[in-house]
Amino acid sequence: MLKISVITAVYNGRDTVADSLDSTLSQSYPQVEIVLVDGGSTDGTLELLEGYRSRVATFVSERDQGIYDALNKGIRLSTGDVIGFLHADDVFASRDALASIAAAFEDPSVEAVYGDLVYVRRDRLGSIVREWRAGPYTRAHLQKGWMPPHPTFYVRRSVYERLGNFDLAYRIAADYDLMVRFLFVAAIKAAYVPQTLIRMRVGGVSNRSLRSVINKTKEDYRIVLQHGVGGAMTVLQKNLGKVSQFWRRT
Repeated sequence: MLKISVITAVYNGRDTVADSLDSTLSQSYPQVEIVLVDGGSTDGTLELLEGYRSRVATFVSERDQGIYDALNKGIRLSTGDVIGFLHADDVFASRDALASIAAAFEDPSVEAVYGDLVYVRRDRLGSIVREWRAGPYTRAHLQKGWMPPHPTFYVRRSVYERLGNFDLAYRIAADYDLMVRFLFVAAIKAAYVPQTLIRMRVGGVSNRSLRSVINKTKEDYRIVLQHGVGGAMTVLQKNLGKVSQFWRRT
């Protein structure tokens, strides 16, 4: 049975991180390793996390260079066959989410698995704001700005060992860069699980302000040029593709 490492990075996340950890601890899949990486929180998060020390495989708290540095640290600390992330604002959509991911990895040729995601209100996890139905992918989709929801993106350890971790040159869009490198440049085989795997609170770093959106768009443009995915039209389609998510709600 595959061991799945779930990495949760947190910094001053006292109000939400317990939801994330409880969500992972309640998963029906038995072989789960929780790696908890704190960036040196000062808001009471560390005191809250003390109650979870005995239930997580690895817990480290120290200053870092941002979210992607923390995720890279989590990758290095993890020991699972498959690696994924549950951010401190997010929860699994059901108790069987990891079981569905593990089932897709039963095909030994599959190197990555992803599914659907819903954005929910920060104060009400059951209130859906946007619905991101990823659908199957092709290289042509990537050239048109398509990408899978990164919080649903689970990858075999061997892929990280072969292709590398997050590029810290990107402060906001390193997840997009990583998925483009894996799916487009290296053309790894990915399987789509057609179900909602993650509930993600609105208000993330990449879209919490106009400045963040502009900076993310600039990084996206650098990424598509660097990896030969496309150009300005690719980035435009990537951004416009999010609009339909607001009326695609169930």
